[in-house]
Formats: sequence, C-alpha cells, structure tokens
Amino acid sequence: MLSQRNRPSPPTHCKQILWIVLVFLELELGLTLRPTQAERLIGYTELHTNLPGGRHANVRTSRAAVMRLNGTGRRLVAPQLIDKPDAWTQFAGWSLDGQQAVIYRGWQDPDNARWEEEHRRFRMLPGKWELDAFLVHLATGRTSAVTGVERVSHYNGGLFFMPNGKQLGFTPLINGRSTPYVMDLDGRNKRDVSGKSVGFAYGYSAAPDGQSISYHENYQIYIANADGSGKRHIRTGNPFDFAPRWSADSQWLLFVSGVRGKSNPYLVRRDGTGLRQLADLGGYQGWILHLDVPDFHEGSSDVPVWSADGKSVFYTAQTNNRVELFQIALTGMPWQLTHSAPGSLHYHPTPSRDGQWLVYGGQRQGVRQLFTMQLADRKERQLTRLTVGQAAMWPHWQPLALSETKNTDQTR
Repeated sequence: MLSQRNRPSPPTHCKQILWIVLVFLELELGLTLRPTQAERLIGYTELHTNLPGGRHANVRTSRAAVMRLNGTGRRLVAPQLIDKPDAWTQFAGWSLDGQQAVIYRGWQDPDNARWEEEHRRFRMLPGKWELDAFLVHLATGRTSAVTGVERVSHYNGGLFFMPNGKQLGFTPLINGRSTPYVMDLDGRNKRDVSGKSVGFAYGYSAAPDGQSISYHENYQIYIANADGSGKRHIRTGNPFDFAPRWSADSQWLLFVSGVRGKSNPYLVRRDGTGLRQLADLGGYQGWILHLDVPDFHEGSSDVPVWSADGKSVFYTAQTNNRVELFQIALTGMPWQLTHSAPGSLHYHPTPSRDGQWLVYGGQRQGVRQLFTMQLADRKERQLTRLTVGQAAMWPHWQPLALSETKNTDQTR
C-alpha cells in the first residue's frame, strides 16, 4: 500500500466523481465527510466608533475579520494590507466557491479628512483617497489586487463575482462619476457596462442567470443586458429609488423607493411590470448610524434582502422606539423576528445560501454586535463580544458548495 506521502494526487478530471462519492456516502450511509454547518465562516468588519476627530478617525480603524458560525476562531484577514498610517480594510464578500474573500483596502490623507469634516462632504481626489479591491485566498493568504491591474481609477468599490464565475463586477470612480464595470478574474480586460450614461451609478449587481445587470443611477433604477446594452429605466414616479437586488430566479427586483429618509420596499418584474410596494418600514430612515461621533455621511445603508429561495424578504423597520427585524412572504403578512428592549436597533440582515440561518447586526446597550438566528426555531445567538466604543458591521456568509446541497447539513 502506498504511503500518504507517496500516494499520487487524483487527476483533475476525477474531482467531480470524488465529490459525488462524498455526497453519496453522507446521504446513503450517514457518514459525515463534508464540512459541517458550524465550520463555515462569517466575514465581517470591526472598527472603533467613539474616537474623537470625526468619521475618518474611526473608519481608519476598520479591520476585515472572519469567525466561525459559533463565534469562535476570530482572526483578521490580510493584515498586511494595512501598509501605512491611515490605511484600513473592510470585508466585502466571497468568491462563489468560498475559497477567496473580497477585501477592500482604503486610505485617506488626514488633511483631506479634515477638509471633509469641515465641509461635510466627500472629496475623493487622486492622491487624497485610495480604495482598491483585493481577492484574498483564505487558506494561503495570497492576495490579488484585481482593481490595480490595468487600473482605471484610484477609487474602486462594489466588487462581486459574476454568476458565471469567470468575471468580476466592480464600480470605479472615473472623473467624479461612479460607473459599473466588468473585468476578468485576473483584473484584465476592464470595460464599461453603463450604456455610456452620464449619471452617478451605484448598487450594481448581476442577475443569478447572468443575463442582466441592475443598478441605480442618480437614484433611479435601471436594468440592462449583461454587456450594458438594452438599458431600461424602471419608472416608479418617486425621486428616490435605491439598492436593487435580484431574486433567486432572476425574475424580480427588490429595492426601496420613496424619498430619501422615508422609503419602503418595492418589487418589480424583470420586464418592468408588476410594480408594487411590499412592506412598510414604519418611517425607518433606511440607514444605520455605525459611529458614536457625528458622521456627515450618515452611516451605512440598511436595505431589504431576499431570502435564499426568493419567496420572502428580510428587512428592518421602526416599531415604537426600536428598529426590529422582520420577514415577509411575497404574498403574505410580515412577522417580527426580534423583540428587543427599548432603544435597540437591528441592521444588515443576511441569509445563508441554504436558507437555514440569518446573520445580522444588533445595537443593544450601546454596542453594535453580530447575531445569528436559526430560522427553524428563531433562536438567537450572539457572535461578537465587543465593548463600548467598538462595532461589528457588514456580515457575509461563506459559500460552502459541499455543505449547501439540498439542506443536508445539520448543525453539530
């Protein structure tokens, strides 16, 4: 018998067969050979919230991190990207196979930050601001600065993997205009897919079937073909349409619509028909103040999200003097998932791909922590144990293709 050291590696074409065998052994024989639910990771960002000096003084403390579903194993991701004073990192997503993390590395000149505080607006000039997106391989720590290859901007955000797994979408700032772009996985072949518009685009995403993209431009929703052609305006009659998100079947868009600071969740079909309001946020402003010092940018957007199966929507809404977490079926009444003490608020609900879990933020007793809820029993578990003056923000579930097939995993 060959030793483990001398045993040859299986050829690449055997991987799919091995995958099928592992699934068969679990389903038919009850053997646990795949990663368990509890071993998956949640990526998120930690930062300070009460340091004097305004927004930048706190944002520059942001650090990308991961932890396990049970809250253990917390560690920083790509700390080497903090390569000079006033640099920071943020966890922004995962590759489709869950092997790579999307990490933003930002930097701002402190003098520019002081100008922004004085004038209460951003001034994202070359040499004053830097934002790039990196792909970081979790197992090896290897980083790839994809937005820095064949660079088109000094400020590049919104990175995500296209559904085909062969391209990346991102949003560079070019001549003061935020524009949807696509590029290859190695950062090459960057190209504009805005349809040559002149508006400020944001909230860029691709439909799961890979056929369409959407974004809001000057706070109006647009749908286009994946290459940017065939651009269509989704007309709501409202001045503020924001953050479109695709349903799992690529047939519907979810977004908020109304006026800034008082909007509600809406649905519309892919072809622009069937527009309707889905829920009422009770006057909730739609953003979470994630700092304990005055922030001229007014925090982080807190928008509704689809459930994994596309049959319901999670959102946060004002009820009395609290912001609570809700779920609503597309054809039903909402039900409240959290029941917290007065003054509490919740933010950034994010379902796992298998539909079993929800991770979200909750500010209770003055501290912004992350929590999970197993949706079958609505039992809540606290993940982070931060203290006053700290916050946990922007959670992202790690995709685990092997453990998310037909909900076969059980929490160990």
